[in-house]
Amino acid sequence: MSILSAILLFGFLIFIHELGHFIFAKISGVTVLKFSLGFGPKVIGKKIGETEYLISAVPLGGYVKMLGEEPEDEVESYEKERSYKNQPVIKRAAIVFAGPIFNLLTAVVIFFFIFMIGVPTLLPVVGEVMPEAPAAKAMLLKGDRILEIDGKPTEHWARMTEIIYRSANKPLTLKVQRNSGMVTIHITPESKRVKDIFGEEKEIGLIGVKPSGETTKIKENLPNSIKNAFLRTWEISELTIIGMIKLIQRIIPADTIGGPILIFQLAEKQAATGPLNFFTFAAVISINLGVLNLLPIPILDGGHLLFLGIESIRKKPMNERTIMIAQRIGLALIITLMAFAMYNDIFRLISGKPIP
Repeated sequence: MSILSAILLFGFLIFIHELGHFIFAKISGVTVLKFSLGFGPKVIGKKIGETEYLISAVPLGGYVKMLGEEPEDEVESYEKERSYKNQPVIKRAAIVFAGPIFNLLTAVVIFFFIFMIGVPTLLPVVGEVMPEAPAAKAMLLKGDRILEIDGKPTEHWARMTEIIYRSANKPLTLKVQRNSGMVTIHITPESKRVKDIFGEEKEIGLIGVKPSGETTKIKENLPNSIKNAFLRTWEISELTIIGMIKLIQRIIPADTIGGPILIFQLAEKQAATGPLNFFTFAAVISINLGVLNLLPIPILDGGHLLFLGIESIRKKPMNERTIMIAQRIGLALIITLMAFAMYNDIFRLISGKPIP
């Protein structure tokens, strides 16, 4: 079932992306010739109206084929009104932009329901105190619940650690619930250098405690769920862009890049741990697809938007030969990147290297 979940996830996110292009093409009055999940030879298909709906042999993406989409496409005079290349720049940009936007909005919807249903969150209850750590020296005990730090409420573990991380070598006052009573503890987090998610070192404060594992489910109301869904989508989009920059700067090693095999492995792993983790992972992958497709690389949506931006400035279309050459270069770049990602995937399988 977890493998099936991975397949369905991959197919669904591709479908959502192409659906964005399809819907906006229809709204713009453009003839859509094909709507395909996958590339290459047709496996099954059915023509409904003017559009042929396909499932193709290579399940590594999908496409929407519109009338007059490619520079070399010939369009009869009676069809020009419904041809993609004869639409105003703003309409063509909306059609192209819709695919990535649908992926990002899918993440927003997923996060919205997650916040409405409730997110299991660690409570700020001490489960273990490290010997000789500041917590041990300050007489913090197992089972203590940290209610406030310097007067700031700590409703959950993440909020507590956020304050402590920012307070290296700074004295803090903790209000602690111990059994049925309250105690006040003065503690100074010690400074430690640790690596963040991008492998860069930073200084944080630590007091030497581990959580007890006690959780509570935090449910948000409707307005907060909407706000938090958009904020979480924005935060992950920002992290995705920063991650790509760190890859180019070689701060993040290139062997962390993964392809479809890694996505399937991670999806299978998350599906096995429960629906909440699986849907969170689905939202993250949807965001990644949206952001990556907006990169200004010819053949990707971002490349098409770049060409349209140049066309709007020049007040005339770019040279068709220039576009075709740029798209071939973009295709070669994408194929190279996919080949490298597949190499990393296969190397992980052969070597038994842990999934990042």
